[in-house]
Amino acid sequence: MRIGDLLGRWPVLRQLTSGDRLGLRDAARSSRTESWRGRIEDSDRVVRSICPYCAVGCGQLVYVKDGEVTQIEGDPRSPISRGRLCPKGAASRNYVTGPLREYKVKYRRPYSTHWEELELDDAMEMIANRIIDARASDWDAKNRRTMSIANLGGATLDNEENYLIKKLCMALGIVQVENQARI
Repeated sequence: MRIGDLLGRWPVLRQLTSGDRLGLRDAARSSRTESWRGRIEDSDRVVRSICPYCAVGCGQLVYVKDGEVTQIEGDPRSPISRGRLCPKGAASRNYVTGPLREYKVKYRRPYSTHWEELELDDAMEMIANRIIDARASDWDAKNRRTMSIANLGGATLDNEENYLIKKLCMALGIVQVENQARI
């Protein structure tokens, strides 16, 4: 390769000779950067969503290609976040595509040293039976309540979900209900 060709590929020299002194147009481009494509350029569709991390409810745009999430960005039309996401919200694509994501129900029996997989129906049945047994063993008939069960909600629950959980807890006689949504 000739020295002239090497110097011609040097961005500083291109800036000085092309009139693009700030390096904002052609002087900043190379064959490598010309081949780059944006992360959202090839998306099939965009789905509007809400960030699942906290109770703020920032708007997200989820870019999908061939049924796979390719990128998640802030939604500029969201009146709450106006297109911005915190670092956790910006990295929420890993919820869907992360290699450590679990797809099966895992259960560790008392005193066991390993996890086993359960069918979802079996796990739900186990939870329902435990709630029924705990309520029956500590039912205060006079006050129509149980003190052996408590509920702690998460910060990602919205008002409607919290309303339904509160209704369920009251129907079961659970009076120890709290939500950790503190912002």
